[in-house]
Amino acid sequence: MFKIYVVEDDRQLAGLLENYLQRFGYATCTAANFERIKEEFEREAPHLVLLDVNLPKFDGYYWCRQIRNLSTCPIIFISAREGKMDQVMALENGADDYITKPFDYDIVLAKIRSQLRRTYGDYAAAGGDRAVQLEGLKLDKDRLNLSLGNRKVELSLTEVKMLEELMRRGEEVVSRDRLLEKIWDDQVFVDDNTLNVYVTRVRKKLAALGIEEALQTVRGQGYRLVPRWEEAR
Repeated sequence: MFKIYVVEDDRQLAGLLENYLQRFGYATCTAANFERIKEEFEREAPHLVLLDVNLPKFDGYYWCRQIRNLSTCPIIFISAREGKMDQVMALENGADDYITKPFDYDIVLAKIRSQLRRTYGDYAAAGGDRAVQLEGLKLDKDRLNLSLGNRKVELSLTEVKMLEELMRRGEEVVSRDRLLEKIWDDQVFVDDNTLNVYVTRVRKKLAALGIEEALQTVRGQGYRLVPRWEEAR
């Protein structure tokens, strides 16, 4: 069952959306604390977010960016703002679609279904590209987690990007420059030490799965992930 997180400060409208979506078999949750949207998102782990622009404390654009640091799940804005720049800003900040109020519930439902199919279903990347596997180690890019057997750890979006590159390359060495380009290609400058920090974090996540010494440093070249976790399953 897909879960939809409704971030709307109009409680009546949020309730109507929840009731409508539940009629079509979706699980729903609504924002309870508008200063802790990011924490609520991490706790609820929804498949899709419906997000208003005008919110208490921080606006929807801000929370869209925060969610994008954690997940690639679909985000659809629902807002009374009809201006072109409002829609441009939503898309530029990471949204997948924009619906203006007042809206037709059937349109909302159709757009939700479309985004879910594109991300998780019939129209998702061919060949199961949303999940990466290497010798039983599974990286779920949508749910932001890494699993081995019955063990699972949660990841940040940056950790997902790093592991995806390493896992797709197998035991090949991935250069530091390649990792920097893959993970932070939209930033002008990133302190080289930042990569070291994330390598350490990824090693800790692997260790939580019982995987030790698999992420190796190749001096002067970069890093490689050597499958040494058969005994950890």
